[in-house]
Amino acid sequence: MAGRNPGTKLELGWISKVYVNRPAVVRHAEQIKKWKTLKGNWQAAWLLKAVTCIDLTTLSGDDTPSNVQRLCFKAKHPIREDLLKALDMHDKGITAAAVCVYPARVSDAVNTLKAAGCNIPVASVAAGFPSGQTPLETKLAEIKLAVEYGAREIDIVISRSLVLTGQWEGLYEEIRLCRAACGEAHMKTILATGELGSLANVYKASMIAMMAGSDFIKTSTGKEVENATFPVGVVMMRAIKEYYWQTGYKVGFKPAGGIRTAKEAITWLMLVKEELGVEWLTPELFRLGASSLLGDIEQQIFYHVTGSYPLQHDLAMA
Repeated sequence: MAGRNPGTKLELGWISKVYVNRPAVVRHAEQIKKWKTLKGNWQAAWLLKAVTCIDLTTLSGDDTPSNVQRLCFKAKHPIREDLLKALDMHDKGITAAAVCVYPARVSDAVNTLKAAGCNIPVASVAAGFPSGQTPLETKLAEIKLAVEYGAREIDIVISRSLVLTGQWEGLYEEIRLCRAACGEAHMKTILATGELGSLANVYKASMIAMMAGSDFIKTSTGKEVENATFPVGVVMMRAIKEYYWQTGYKVGFKPAGGIRTAKEAITWLMLVKEELGVEWLTPELFRLGASSLLGDIEQQIFYHVTGSYPLQHDLAMA
């Protein structure tokens, strides 16, 4: 790997003649949904891989220090210990990839994880999440505060209006400034694809975000009407592949919003493997943004180990 994506100068020629064959992309996405479901040990292995790529998230108005602490405990112990022992995976250091919270809750998460003696990074949404409808100065200040509080990853949102009105230079400059504000913290750029109007705009916004130095591109805030979909995922991954061919830098991919079942998680993993290759199947290059997904994965692993589905009290932390 060439290292962290430093970005490039703005190359509008890369996006000036973009055409996305929407019917073909949609047909491909329909085929993805029909992929054969994995069973047995293969399913368990892919589910554990999915766990290590989850950004365990709480982004609610009623978040408190106590429920953030609970989330951090779950991130460190995502699967019940006896289930991992039954799979001979108890000593492999399986944890969630990160804990994702609002800036005001970053300190709670950082302190909890530090007290628990684990190195799971804290990610913070910022830059006017989820709408992006705040002045640029406010966005940059929010990013800097989140980093100051201890966030090692920042999930920013773009100004969708810049995409919808074709202001690509403005979008590039905004993301570059956000990247500078992040400093050493890695930056995931949320495109809010459900609000960009077309798959061509999704591709163009993906390329601009990567040119501007994004470490990851992310589908959604989870607050839109339409969140992570397979057609959007295919288009974004094709953009990542093109950027890698052009620059030699690998940029990560994060689908987020509406991913609730173990089957969906495996399908996303398989799609990443098909489109980008097995080297992208690491937490450094692939994340799943989710709040309820882990509960279903743990249920499926419980069933794999015991042959029956858990009762409510069996997975108290799910």
